[in-house]
Amino acid sequence: MDSALFGLATIVSLALALVFIAPAGVYVRRLQHRPPNAIGEEIGSAKTVTRKVRKGEPMSADELDYAKQVIGARSSVMAFCIPGALFMVGCFYVFGSLYHLHGATPSERTFLGVFPMLAALNFTTQILRSIRLKRRLRKIS
Repeated sequence: MDSALFGLATIVSLALALVFIAPAGVYVRRLQHRPPNAIGEEIGSAKTVTRKVRKGEPMSADELDYAKQVIGARSSVMAFCIPGALFMVGCFYVFGSLYHLHGATPSERTFLGVFPMLAALNFTTQILRSIRLKRRLRKIS
């Protein structure tokens, strides 16, 4: 491919990364400022509550409220901005390295950006799992 095309792809991926970072920052700030829940202070409580939702086990009212809060935060549309930004940073690294080579043979170092891209895909699948849990939570309540 042409070096100019890699340069353009680098600039576009950087711009998209910045676009995704802004709502991701707002989303994280909202999560930091939400009021703490009494059940949420226990270690492993989110895992326990999500397991109960997944298996359809009975829950108390406090656990149900906490499950709604946790699964709602995990399945928010704004949560997709975090893996989107991570994926775009990986693209920025790969395309920037390919642009820097100006047509020379790429080394293994060029493709280190694939690791954050794979992590972003894993993170996205976890968010999609939380969306399925949100459907089950609606059936429970």
